Amino acid sequence: MSELTHLSNRAIAAQSLRTTRDDYSDHRVRRLSDHAAKVALTGLGALALTFVAMPNAGASTSIDLASASSYAVLAGSTVTNTGASVIAGDIGLAPGTAVTGFPPGSQSSGVTNVADAAAQTAKSDLTAAYLVAAAQAPFVTVAGDLGGQTLVAGVYRSTSSLSLTGTLTLNGGGNADAVFILQAGSTFVGASGSHVVLENGAQACHVFWQVGSSATLGTTSQFSGSLMALTSITLDTGARVSGRMLAQNGAVTLDDNVISVPACTSAVAVTTSTSPVSPGSTTSTSRPATSTTSTSTTTPSLAGVTTTSVAPRVVPTTTSTLTTTTAPTTTTTVIPTGPPATGFGGTAGSSRSPRAPLILGSLSLAALSGAMALTHRRRVRRARGGEGADESAQS
Repeated sequence: MSELTHLSNRAIAAQSLRTTRDDYSDHRVRRLSDHAAKVALTGLGALALTFVAMPNAGASTSIDLASASSYAVLAGSTVTNTGASVIAGDIGLAPGTAVTGFPPGSQSSGVTNVADAAAQTAKSDLTAAYLVAAAQAPFVTVAGDLGGQTLVAGVYRSTSSLSLTGTLTLNGGGNADAVFILQAGSTFVGASGSHVVLENGAQACHVFWQVGSSATLGTTSQFSGSLMALTSITLDTGARVSGRMLAQNGAVTLDDNVISVPACTSAVAVTTSTSPVSPGSTTSTSRPATSTTSTSTTTPSLAGVTTTSVAPRVVPTTTSTLTTTTAPTTTTTVIPTGPPATGFGGTAGSSRSPRAPLILGSLSLAALSGAMALTHRRRVRRARGGEGADESAQS
């Protein structure tokens, strides 16, 4: 009996050992699985923060200027010009009554409305558009000098002033409807020789500047977009604008400037198709040309009155042949772009999204944690299989 009891005790001890080992292995698997899950959640959290924490320019819509859209210059107190400024678009003033300096300034197109119903309506529409532009969100926070930057479509806000030294590039990303809204809490100053360059389909008609007080464009600067200032706008000598200068309450002051209201162009595909023909074939078109001459004959009458009879003479018809050669079907896609760094479009300066590296890093982290958990589980299973074989051999 003692031998049987001894064997029974050994069996119980072995079973207890197996249970203890199984519990320990399960505990280790659970711990590692929990750890892997935490790592995976961390990676996924980083992925989510990639989209939440990074600045987002937002999906803005174009600002409707309504009746103010036809105005190249619109002011509240006065419009004053010095030099041979050329304005392509309407000039408006309300409630002020003084528009001076035309001539020598000239208006190549449009009309001038001063303190009349049309000017007052345009001012009301300008105020509404200004408030809409100021309320656009979400936005990217900017500050200081915009020079040297390339911005994609969206809303950009400064709680204080903005300035521009050098070149600001607005990249439409190949979209002719890309909208740019730049909000300045107080002043905006474009330095002498500064440029606002449009490329990759960006258009001046979709660029809006909302300025909380007054704006100044420096000497020989080149500006794009509709500038809506709460107070006044001053253009120094030689500044050129593809857009609108719209001051709600103050004056617009000009000095030998060129301002033109921009027109929007849609990105359309124009297809021209012709039927292919055999090489060397031609198409002939005959166009008759007729020449008529007249012969006058004077005959004296009895009453001394001279009468004239005309005998027409028709020159034989001549035939001209127009020969054309027909080419195979061609398709041309028209996109509003142009040379970069000119303000008329371009294809340079497109940038990749800075989110891509963070996204890849987060996904890699999650995949690594999953792989670690799977590897550990395989090791535990192999260890269990080895322990079972050892115990069977001992039995």
